[in-house]
Amino acid sequence: MALSDRQHTLAKAVSMTGTSLHTGEQVTLTLQPAPEDFGFKFRRVDLEDKPFIPALAEKVQKVERATTIAEGGVNVHTVEHVISALTGMGVDNAIIEMDANEPPIADGSAMPYVELIKSAGLAEQKEARKVFEIREPIYQETRDGTILTIVPDKKFRISCTNVGPDGRFTQYFSTEINPETYEKEIAGARTFVYYEDIAPLMEKGLIKGGTLEAAIVIRGDSLLSKQPLRFQDEFVRHKILDIVGDLMLSGKRILGHVIAVRPGHGPNTELARAIVKQYDTMRSMVPMAINIPSGDAVLDINDVMKILPHRYPFLLVDRIIGFEGETKCRGMKNVTINEPFFQGHFPGHPIMPGVLQLEAMAQVASIVLLRMPGNQGKIGYFMSANNVKWRRPVLPGDTLIIETEMTKAKRSIATAVGRCIVNGQVVSEAELMFSVVER
Repeated sequence: MALSDRQHTLAKAVSMTGTSLHTGEQVTLTLQPAPEDFGFKFRRVDLEDKPFIPALAEKVQKVERATTIAEGGVNVHTVEHVISALTGMGVDNAIIEMDANEPPIADGSAMPYVELIKSAGLAEQKEARKVFEIREPIYQETRDGTILTIVPDKKFRISCTNVGPDGRFTQYFSTEINPETYEKEIAGARTFVYYEDIAPLMEKGLIKGGTLEAAIVIRGDSLLSKQPLRFQDEFVRHKILDIVGDLMLSGKRILGHVIAVRPGHGPNTELARAIVKQYDTMRSMVPMAINIPSGDAVLDINDVMKILPHRYPFLLVDRIIGFEGETKCRGMKNVTINEPFFQGHFPGHPIMPGVLQLEAMAQVASIVLLRMPGNQGKIGYFMSANNVKWRRPVLPGDTLIIETEMTKAKRSIATAVGRCIVNGQVVSEAELMFSVVER
């Protein structure tokens, strides 16, 4: 099952009940469908106002042995396994409801969550899936020897090396992350701990839900487990499972090759923050959306350039001289002998090319289109022109009045009619179609 280009949520709500790792209490977790662009949010249904906690790096409060997120004093512990499963199985939007502050630990892997997601099924949504392609390498290194790097790649890959204390159980695994490989190669890998790390916690009465069914305990060079290893390199595969969950706290699916040596929840979360930083830097290059005035208004050339991406020599609107209602717009273009196209069209007999009059209509119509709610800051792609007619030549010295009217707009597709007028006479007209996309 390959990832499509559309967002997905769960087809229905599904629940599971189990024991939480740290408190040992019974907890019921319910995965609920969520709308487009919602992302992943936890919801504490055991509290009076049932607050939401977004699964984002900015909400991370603690990263010791597990990832904890918090919002306004309300927290959720050990979020990485369920987020990893949702991400790995191709879910983009979900509400994760819990009646306690920690998901069930189950068998210590993400497989119970994978089975839960499969029992719900996925529902394709209308909006396109947003994927951030890493363009510049990201590198992080800590004093204790953790190295995390993301390099550009057209797929999402993780290559990981696990190194235990004193070099014990050094393992390496590399895989592309997609629903098929995630379920087969990663989801079943169980969490593991070193006995010397958990002994003090056990003495303090913590990890009350920890059992040999829920984790692999390593004591010296021996494994304390009631079940055999599921993979010969199960430890490094679980590290990859954690990386998938922790990096999704960036709020972005990524295309890139993650290379990790001795990863952990703290470094993983810092890498998620670095992804957010690179994404924000990229988005900062997009021009800010201008608030196009409603009603009767005039926009000078500076206002026009804030709305349209076109520049010399292809900006063919000098001014917007009026709006009428929500669908009509009038622009103006002063045609001078200094236009670069007059050098070749034609020497000794300068005439404005008809296709440029058509482009001028499209640019004015785009301003109406980008004025509509939800379209601010986007860009209109010219898709087609029908019933195009050129009636009179346009010459140097003419003032081109461009009138357009939006006739239909549905989601990302719109149609319009336009005409160019000189001295009260129509010189060209056409029917236009556009597609509205993100810049």
